[in-house]
Amino acid sequence: MNRTLYMGLLGVTLIALLVSACSSSPTGRKQLVLKSEAELEREGTRQFRIIQEQAPLVQNGNTIDYVACVADAIVAVVEGEDADLYWELAIVDQPDVNAHVLPGGKIVVKAGLLGVTENQHQLAAVLGHEVAHVTARHANERASRAAVTGVGIDIAAILLGGGYSNQTRGAYEALSTGAALGIMNPFSRKQETEADIVGLHYMARAGFDPRQSVELWKNMNAKNQTKIPEYMSTHPSGDTRIENLVADYPVALKLYNEAKAQGKDPQCGN
Repeated sequence: MNRTLYMGLLGVTLIALLVSACSSSPTGRKQLVLKSEAELEREGTRQFRIIQEQAPLVQNGNTIDYVACVADAIVAVVEGEDADLYWELAIVDQPDVNAHVLPGGKIVVKAGLLGVTENQHQLAAVLGHEVAHVTARHANERASRAAVTGVGIDIAAILLGGGYSNQTRGAYEALSTGAALGIMNPFSRKQETEADIVGLHYMARAGFDPRQSVELWKNMNAKNQTKIPEYMSTHPSGDTRIENLVADYPVALKLYNEAKAQGKDPQCGN
């Protein structure tokens, strides 16, 4: 077959595949999802089991109950097929100010985060963000984007969230600078911003005060002394996140007031 014709047909096939694989995120943003969601969930579960077996886990019952209470309240407002996921939580006894989520609804919280989240509402801001990564299919989107751009990312390396204490950490540290800065970093920041807003709505609908999300990021800004330019990071800067959260207050506070009127008033502690 003529090489030019072959490449043309290949291009048409690829475009058709990409169009058919497009979907919309919870905020209406167009997404590319090529990967099998079931495959991602299986790998996420496998990685979560490794964490449960090998990582030092928090044993304090009060701490476990506190974090689980907030997580349960957030997950309770998730709708559709995501409500049927087997959501699980692990609290790792490490000082890192961090949390992340694996495909399939596997939430991992590092104990150091609890020293920066001053109350249940601020913890809910983090957990809402992590849950939003799952419901927005961000793992699938990242893996699909990597496949199309030719940047290989193993499913096991897809950790969503994080970035609470160090803006330079993330799933893409091993990528080339050009690919990271030109393609994946801006893409990741879009996902992080989306997770912030969707997570803000989750916490508000669960009865947590969405205004505390801003207080959380003020705490994070004070703790994070590494001033990395935003264009070099996989996450938006703390100041940018605060601006985006405040801009969404009219929606979030309406959801919060509705939740309070429905009697939703989590009493998890702190």
